Amino acid sequence: MVKLHTPLCDRLGIRLPIIQAPMASASTAELVVAVSKAGALGSLGCAYTQPETMQRDAEAVRAHTHLPFNVNLFASIAPGEVGTAAQRGALDAVTGYYRELGLPHPEPVCAPYAPDLETQLRAVEAIRPAVFTFHLGELPQSRVRRLQSQGVRVGAGATCVAEAERLEALGVDFIVAQGAEAGGHRGTYLRDPYDSMTGTFALVRLIVRKVKTPVVAAGGIMDGAGIAAALALGAQAAQLGTAFLPSPESGVSRVHKDSVLAAREDTTLITEKFSGKPARGLVNRFVREMRDAPQLPFPAQNVLTGKLRAASAKAGNADFVSMWAGQAVALSRALPAADLVAALEAETLECLDRLAALRR
Repeated sequence: MVKLHTPLCDRLGIRLPIIQAPMASASTAELVVAVSKAGALGSLGCAYTQPETMQRDAEAVRAHTHLPFNVNLFASIAPGEVGTAAQRGALDAVTGYYRELGLPHPEPVCAPYAPDLETQLRAVEAIRPAVFTFHLGELPQSRVRRLQSQGVRVGAGATCVAEAERLEALGVDFIVAQGAEAGGHRGTYLRDPYDSMTGTFALVRLIVRKVKTPVVAAGGIMDGAGIAAALALGAQAAQLGTAFLPSPESGVSRVHKDSVLAAREDTTLITEKFSGKPARGLVNRFVREMRDAPQLPFPAQNVLTGKLRAASAKAGNADFVSMWAGQAVALSRALPAADLVAALEAETLECLDRLAALRR
């Protein structure tokens, strides 16, 4: 019988080669606990999370399980202060939407636009999760080694071979190959993001042939067939995000979950208008109408649209919500996280058994 286990599973301390993607809006402690208890790796997406909340979330996970989990941060460099005059066009572009939702006139946003990365990293060192990953950039090698010396396995995202080779030189324990199909923010940092749109399976194969570091496939994987295909291409695990969005433990809004489940084909698009960086999500009115509108740099734009997104979600109105999702969104299913992991395991084993039978 085929066994669903890889060397990376041993390295990360998990039973199954499945990682729940660290989605900032969806990754609740409840989701992480359910996924980790089911044998996969649960992940806290802490990109916009203050250090105190990071530690509280980690404590909430550990109150229910001592199994491994992942903490993820954005490693991007925040811009300096964006002057009021420079914000005028972006403010004007969203003023009508604010008015439509009954919100006060949008005010210029002030720095800092995101939590301080160094303070977040110190929180990671205090938490000492089994796994830490970073996205949208790279960290100094000294920081990677320091975390590893504390027993933390370190992974990072790559959207091209050059980024994978750079990460291997840094000494990370694994590389997440993020294909163009993936929902959420594009992790590109060495090239123009629009020049790094290689599909997941092509990217996995290219990276596997270039590096010795274990590779995790991410983007467009929603079921066991996708996981089996990723493993066949040389990946040692698969990372799934969109698949977990509709679960009851997910932290995304009801309108986001309903829109994901209502998708019947690829209705996603890459947009910079919610956050200032390219990210893949379901197309809605905001994405369509803001296509050519002025925007602030990341993450200032994320702050500017924050109240709009929150009010829209609260009203059950999908028009102004950043509904991140991957291209295979139509394969979504409404299952509790543990049941989804069990289904993924069974489906993957079935596919691997079917492939093995071809050799007989």
